[in-house]
Amino acid sequence: MKEIFLYLAPSAALALVIRVLAGAHPFFFLFTVAGTICHELAHFVAGLLTGARPASFTVIPRRVGRHWELGSVTLTRVRWYNAAPAALAPLVIVLLPLCVAWWRTRQPWQFDMRDLFVALALAPQFLSFWPSMVDWRIAVRSWPYLFIIVGAAWLAFHFRPHLFQFVNP
Repeated sequence: MKEIFLYLAPSAALALVIRVLAGAHPFFFLFTVAGTICHELAHFVAGLLTGARPASFTVIPRRVGRHWELGSVTLTRVRWYNAAPAALAPLVIVLLPLCVAWWRTRQPWQFDMRDLFVALALAPQFLSFWPSMVDWRIAVRSWPYLFIIVGAAWLAFHFRPHLFQFVNP
């Protein structure tokens, strides 16, 4: 596991550099395009799978007030049961760098030139996996899930001795 995080360190550092540079000048948004595409595709696919009906998809940056919107997906049927899965779908993106790092480090390894290109490709994923504030506001519409989660946790805790009684000889 230590090797995976060591492998991802250059990508994470590069992500911070890209973040700073993109904040300084819009030209550096070019380095965030791969992450923006993944972020918006995550919303789009989750919207399709959960019935939130995606209606539009864009990854063309546009100025919104004092900030830049790098992309967006419009969902036309957001309900309590699909709001959180569709809005928080980009969290799954963090698995991409982890899987690539696992693949590269599962055998003895050392950095070579292709790892520099991999670091450049993975850096935008670190910038894009966290949902935006708008995404979090949409996810709050799924508050009924809290009752389901708390109820399931209470049942598991309350009936735990009975559920695992067959395991003990």
